[in-house]
Amino acid sequence: MAMREIRVLPDPVLRTPCEEITDVDDRVRALVEDLVETVDADGRAGLAANQIGVSLRAFSWNVDDEIGYVLNPRIVELSEEQQDGDEGCLSVPGLWYPTTRAWYARVVGTDLAGDEVVVEGTDLMARCLQHECDHLDGKLYLDRLERGARKRAMRELRERL
Repeated sequence: MAMREIRVLPDPVLRTPCEEITDVDDRVRALVEDLVETVDADGRAGLAANQIGVSLRAFSWNVDDEIGYVLNPRIVELSEEQQDGDEGCLSVPGLWYPTTRAWYARVVGTDLAGDEVVVEGTDLMARCLQHECDHLDGKLYLDRLERGARKRAMRELRERL
């Protein structure tokens, strides 16, 4: 296992949709170990594979003292009830902007043995599930910001680069 470096904007891997995992081999097992180890640090709620440079559909989470992972996740349910709150991203360090997400989310995927995994939650867990699935689709939370906030965030990003 290894603590992996986090890719940051403007790295193109963050904007590339990830490929489905069709075969669980040693590479995928090592990826999961690295995702779990890398997310296990203060201030980290979730980590998608492309954030460590691997374009495969997998992510890990670290929410409420629970660490886990899921392969080939897909969101199967979102509540109509919304939550508002500041959201940040390891790949966009130092920026926090108000982002609306569903209050509840459920994701279905598989584990390394090929068994179905269902991950669901409210509040922070729901935000995490949606955020990480967006990463796997090549999207960032910045893409979900309201127009004015997005303009401010993009200006702040340009000033940092």
